[in-house]
Parts: sequence; C-alpha cells; structure tokens
Amino acid sequence: MIQGTFIFILFLGPLIFFHELGHFFFARFFGVRVEVFSIGFGPKIFKWKRKDTEYAISIIPLGGYVKMFGDDPFREQPLMEEEKKVAFNHKSKWARFWIVFGGPLANMILAFVLYFALVVSGEKVPETRFGNIPQSSLLFDMGFRSGDALREINGKPLISFDDLNLAESMVDEIKVERQGEMVSIKPAYNATAFIDLLMEHSAATLRAPIFVDQTGKAFALTRQQDIYDPGYSLEETSLGKVTLWLQPVANINKTDEVPVLEKNSEVVPAWSDEAGFKTWMAAKGLYPIDLQVGSIVMQSPADKAGLRQGDILTGLAGDKIMGFEELRARVQKVKAGEEIAVNFLREGKTQEVKLRPETRTVDKKTVMTIGVFSGQRMVLPRMRETAPEGLFSALGMAWNRTVDGVVKTVAGYKKLITKEVGLNNIGGPLAIGKVASDSFQISLSMFFRLMAIISINLGVINLFPIPVLDGGHIMFLGFELINRGPLSRRKLELAQRFGVSFLFLLIFIALFNDISRLIS
Repeated sequence: MIQGTFIFILFLGPLIFFHELGHFFFARFFGVRVEVFSIGFGPKIFKWKRKDTEYAISIIPLGGYVKMFGDDPFREQPLMEEEKKVAFNHKSKWARFWIVFGGPLANMILAFVLYFALVVSGEKVPETRFGNIPQSSLLFDMGFRSGDALREINGKPLISFDDLNLAESMVDEIKVERQGEMVSIKPAYNATAFIDLLMEHSAATLRAPIFVDQTGKAFALTRQQDIYDPGYSLEETSLGKVTLWLQPVANINKTDEVPVLEKNSEVVPAWSDEAGFKTWMAAKGLYPIDLQVGSIVMQSPADKAGLRQGDILTGLAGDKIMGFEELRARVQKVKAGEEIAVNFLREGKTQEVKLRPETRTVDKKTVMTIGVFSGQRMVLPRMRETAPEGLFSALGMAWNRTVDGVVKTVAGYKKLITKEVGLNNIGGPLAIGKVASDSFQISLSMFFRLMAIISINLGVINLFPIPVLDGGHIMFLGFELINRGPLSRRKLELAQRFGVSFLFLLIFIALFNDISRLIS
C-alpha cells in the first residue's frame, strides 16, 4: 500500500508540476503576478513565499493550480492602474491565450522529452505477443499462431503495445516473429476490431509449459536442457519447430516464478499439430498444471461435492478435458439446475463426483461456475531491449511518438463521444495508480512510456472546450473576439456552473468505474 502510494505520487507529481509550470512560465513572461503556485488541492502541507508568489504542496495530490492576480472575472472592486499592469484579465488576448495554453503545451513537451530520453538511452519493454489462439478462431484463420510476437504493423516497427496506431482505419500487413522466423501476414482487417481481437487473445492467456502426473509430480517442457524459459508457453509447444526436453521439477509452489529443475531430462519427439501434442501428453500420463485445483470456493458446488486443493481434473461426464479453459467452456453449456459428473485424480486414483453448477454475474454477464480456481501458472512477459539511437534520429523518433500519441488520444476521445466505446472505459486515480505501479514493476522504460502517454492525455483533455478547463478559457477568448468584449457576468456564471457540474460528473464516473473494477 505504501509502495503503491509512493509510486502513484512519483508518477503523477511530474505531470502536475510541468502542467502548472507551463501556466506559471507564460504568466511571468507576460508580466502577470502569480500569487500561488500549488501542487495538489486542499489544505497546504508545506508552503514558502518568494517575492510575490507563495509556493505550496497541498494534501490532495490529484491536480494543482496557479492563482494569478486579477484572474477573477467576478471581482467587483476596480483595480488601480499599477495593479492592472500585473493583472491577468488586463493582458492582451494573445498573452492570455499563451498563459492558458502553456499548461497543455508543457505536457506535450514533457512527453517529447520522456520519449527522447527513452530512445536515446535504449528501452526495455515487454514484447507485444498474441496469447492462446484456438484453431477455431478468426486470428488462426488469418495465419496467426499462439505466442507470435508482433514486429511491424503496416510497415511501421512495433516495440510495445502502446505503439499500435488506433487512428489508422485498416491493418493491411503485419510481420510477426515465430520461433526465430519472420512471418508476413496480410489480414486486411479493420484496425480497431483487430486490436480488440489482440486484447481478447492477450499474452496474459499463455500458460507455462508445466505438467503434473497422476501422483502430482511436476514436469516442465524446456527449449534448453536443464534451463527453464519462463517466457515460453504451452501453446507454442504444438508448433513442433524446436527441440524440447521434458524436465522433472524438483520444487514448485505458488510463489515460484521459475521452477527448480532436476538434473535429468528426456528429448520430446516433435509433433506438428495440437492433436499430436495431446496424443503425446496422454501417452506420458501428463496433465497441464492448470487442471490441478489451486483452491476451492467455500460453500460452492465443488466444496459441497468434496473436491480438494491438489485434485487433478481430468474430464466431465467421462469426456477428457485438456485445459482449464476447456473445462470452463464446457461448464457454460450446462443448463441451470442440471447435474454433471466431474472426473478427477486424487493420490493417483481416478474418482468422480456429481455436482450442480451455480449461476453468477461477472461483468454484467451470467456465467455458470462450480467454484474451482485453477493452479495454473502463466508465462512471464518476454522483455525486448532496443539499442540507443543517435541524437538526430532520437529527436525525430520522439517527435513522431508525441504526434502519434496526440492523434491516438484524440481518436480515443472521439470514439468515446460517438459511443463507439463505453463510459466504462474511463479510468480514475485508482486505475492510474494500478497501471503506474504495474508498469514500474515491469521496467522503468514502461513506467516512463506510460508517464508520457498520460501526460499527452492530460494535455489533450485540458484543451476540451469545457468551462473551468484550459480549453474552456480559450473558448471564452474566442467569444471575446466575436463579442468584441468580455462576456456578461450572467453568462460566465452559467458557464462556470455547467463546467463544474460536468467535471464532477466525469470524476464520479471515473471513481465509480475504479471501485467497480476493485470489487468485481
């Protein structure tokens, strides 16, 4: 909890600081007196004053503000001539535009600087890989296979998932790396729909190639003798293009990321398809470790039927199953109130229990469940390291990434406005905190990449023409040009009320989504 809070502040702090610094810099540049420069809202924890400005760190770290002299449109007391020289509202429209625009501009500059630093120093990021692709799926028909690593999309190099360009309408050609070979695939598919497919079959669904026999003894498939590759998946083994060893595992438990291997192994014969793999597995008397029960939900059908942690699930109603997802899919076909037989191994003996799956609501969908959690182990993400770029090359790449980030962000908000994506995709501080913490655990490159993306998002959303946001102030400047003078007090009051109400509505939706994800 403490570490997560520290990472969240470390992540959000620079974004807020540079945004407010942009306002501050242009305010001072045009001679406006800055009364308060605060990081955070609410009561001030630390504060100090230098010349006319009070600098402060406030208790709520979800934003900040720069209070400028003379920026209150509802002030009734007239200013003296000397005060007008340093008052925001008495500066030219051009000066006020740059003061307001300075915040979003600083966020774009920060993103550019972060991208430049990443490119010039080299990056370490997880590969963008496909997860489990069943033979019945559309991606399989296109030519993709489980574990494929994306290398190029429409001729553009792809390093990480956030390099995918949501703004492009079609995916015409993709190059993937498959067990050391480059493969070109031409799906000619809608870009947004393709990314949805990629997320549906994400690398998080790839299983570690670890098995158990009927006594619970663990084995691992390895690509190098006596060395376990935590990034190699069970799904990739059916490609049959590399030599594999079956290696006994000396010690494995829930906290292990890399199994400890015993010093003996045997060469596994190659197979060319999933059927051959299943035949080999059956002949060896092995079961994927995801079929071993990790835990049981108390008072669930499985608990009442007597299933226990460590049992190996082998079939339903006498039909063999080869993975936990297959078990899950089969259970969904059971009618409410219908009884089903579950076959399993316990201490080397085949047993059977009968139970009735129960219905549950998950993400607003009704699903059938028996109350069993899998003992599965997923593959760790493969990390990809890029070589440092030269100075001029890095400048160009950083510029392209920043522009691309702006285009993607605008396209994303457009989809939100046109209802192509739902409001449930909006994330709040809890969502940002989680992804910031997750990215920090993966690598600093991912952490700073995410910081650049959120910085661009912060800059873009602040330019929305909503009163109380920077874009709303710019909109009012446009109205002043048309109106040839300031708007009336009544119109400003109505606009401010609308802006505050709309902003609180967005905050409510974001927090509601955060809490819903937390408790689901």
